[in-house]
Amino acid sequence: MKYEYAEDIQKLAEEISRMLFPHVDLNNVKCFRSWGTNSRGTIARCHGLSKVMQKAIGIKAIYVLEFLTERFEKMNKEEQIKVVIHELMHIPKSFGGGFKHHDFVTQKNVNLCYAEYKRILLKKEPSMVENKKIFGRESEDGKDNFN
Repeated sequence: MKYEYAEDIQKLAEEISRMLFPHVDLNNVKCFRSWGTNSRGTIARCHGLSKVMQKAIGIKAIYVLEFLTERFEKMNKEEQIKVVIHELMHIPKSFGGGFKHHDFVTQKNVNLCYAEYKRILLKKEPSMVENKKIFGRESEDGKDNFN
């Protein structure tokens, strides 16, 4: 496996966190791209440092969001945003090194968070819709298609 810091995804994750997940300590979340996975179907992973490891080395919790380039880069912008939201949703409010599991991090909850993200972003930057700079989707009739 090869890993590389992903500044563009980091900025997106920080923007999303500020809007939707204020409990996330942005100084202790880092985003990386990876290449060469053997896993099937995995798009991204959330890694946390366990409480015992934090205590052993004397640091606070840290999370790494890993995006598997072979799959993540093929997705459209909307789906990429949803994947980032999905991974951030795994980080609990305690920010202690643990994880929220897939009984909470569901497609339904990701879609609800994505809708809230769009609402906040469009309220903040209404010109983004006119310029089609976000979400990257347009229907055949030329109108925006924000499902």
